[in-house]
Amino acid sequence: MHTIVCIKQVPDPETPSASFRIDTATNKVIPAQGIAPVVDPYGENAVEAALQVKDKLGGTVTAISMGDKAAREALKHVMSMGVDEGILLDDPAFQDGDSYATARTLAAAIQKTADDPKFGPFDLVLCGRQSSDTDMGQVGPGLAELLGIPSTTIALKIEVSDGTARVERIAEDGRDVIDLTLPGLVTISNEVGSPRYPTLRGIMAAAKKEVTTWGAADLGLSPSDVGRNGSRQRLRRLFIPVRDSKCEMIEADTIPEAAVKLALRLREAKII
Repeated sequence: MHTIVCIKQVPDPETPSASFRIDTATNKVIPAQGIAPVVDPYGENAVEAALQVKDKLGGTVTAISMGDKAAREALKHVMSMGVDEGILLDDPAFQDGDSYATARTLAAAIQKTADDPKFGPFDLVLCGRQSSDTDMGQVGPGLAELLGIPSTTIALKIEVSDGTARVERIAEDGRDVIDLTLPGLVTISNEVGSPRYPTLRGIMAAAKKEVTTWGAADLGLSPSDVGRNGSRQRLRRLFIPVRDSKCEMIEADTIPEAAVKLALRLREAKII
C-alpha cells in the first residue's frame, strides 16, 4: 500500500493579522518577521489519515511538497511523524503558479514516482481539503482530474480494504459514505483527527533521511507549462480590506420608545 500525501508550507495561521504586510508591487504577502512557516493544518490532517492507513495495512507513505529550500523543513517535520519518504519540487519555474499549474506539477511528480523503484506505483493520494493561505480547495480535485483517477472531498474518515477506500465525507445536510475504487484521491478535513506529535525516535530518523529534490526538467515539464507561465488565472490585486464602522446611540426614556425610534431610524436608512 503506497500512499502519497501532498503538503504545503504556509505562514503560521496563528500569526496576528496585524503582523502581515502586502507587497503591492508583486501582489505577495510579506511574512511576519520571527515567525517560522508551518505545514498547512489540513495538510497535517492528510498526513495523519495516511499514517492511520499505514498503521492498519502497512506499506509506505510519501510526502510531496512544492516550494523552495525552506519547504524541506515541512517535509522533515512530516517524516518525523512517520512518513517514509519526502519529495521536494524546487525550481524557479514553479513560482507564482495558480491552482492549475500547481496541480499539473504535482501530477507530473506523482506519475514519476510510479516509474521510480524508490517509490513505486501509488494506491492512494491524499491532500488537505484546502490550504490556510488561499482557502481555494482546487488543487486536490484538479490533481485527480489530471491523473485520471476518481476522487472525493472533505473526508472525515477513510478505511481501505480490497482495492477500495470507503470514505465518510461531510455534506450540507449530514454525511455521505462513498466507496472509491483505488487508485484514487481524497481530500481530508480536520475531523479525521488531530495530527500525531513527532517522537524523539522519529525526529532522529527523519534527520538521517534524504529528501529527494526534483525540478521541472526531472518531471519532463517545460518552464512554459508551470508556475506563472502555466497558470490560467492572474491575480490582479492583493490587499487588506479596510472596514469602517460607525455606531449611533438611540436615546429614550423607555424600552418601547427606544424601539420605535430605532425602527424609524432603520426605515430612514432604508434598512427596513
